[in-house]
Amino acid sequence: MLLLVTGLVLFFGIHSVSIINADWRNSMVQRLGVAPWRVLYSLMSLGGLVLLIWGYGMARSNPVILYTTPPWLHYVNYLLMLSVFPLFIATYIPGKIKSTVKHPTFAAIKIWAFSHLLVNGTHADVLLFGCFLAWAVAGRISMKHRKQRPVLGLPAAPYNDLIAVLAGLGIYVLFFVVIHRWMTGIPLIF
Repeated sequence: MLLLVTGLVLFFGIHSVSIINADWRNSMVQRLGVAPWRVLYSLMSLGGLVLLIWGYGMARSNPVILYTTPPWLHYVNYLLMLSVFPLFIATYIPGKIKSTVKHPTFAAIKIWAFSHLLVNGTHADVLLFGCFLAWAVAGRISMKHRKQRPVLGLPAAPYNDLIAVLAGLGIYVLFFVVIHRWMTGIPLIF
């Protein structure tokens, strides 16, 4: 569990710099330069991600069950997950989805984390998905109080929402049929 917690602290620590102190983040970018900051940010993120994946895998081998849920909640999870990939893609393909939701990546992470908490009740699951959910809520709230940095993506176009939805649903199908089992060892098709 120590690896999981260390990974979470490292991953969310670097991802929370703008939430906690955007001015400090901006001064570090000024002092180091954009490219070195991005390298440092990426290395810390990757290190945290590797540790949390490794730690989560180890914790799953000896689970501590906090709660169990009825099997029908898996179907609720599948339905909620339908929106996750289109929302995430809409972040980078501006259209009505992005302008309506405002911060589609945070919305996608909140839905992803919440839907996984509905069906996963071990200590490691609650820690992992709960941290993602709490971070996304804090991030979304902080966006109301700080200057937005531009997000690189495609130019606005009338068909961008269609692209986001179709591409997102295509990725969802790939995850549902192949990728989730490959990444986690847990098949979604019973």
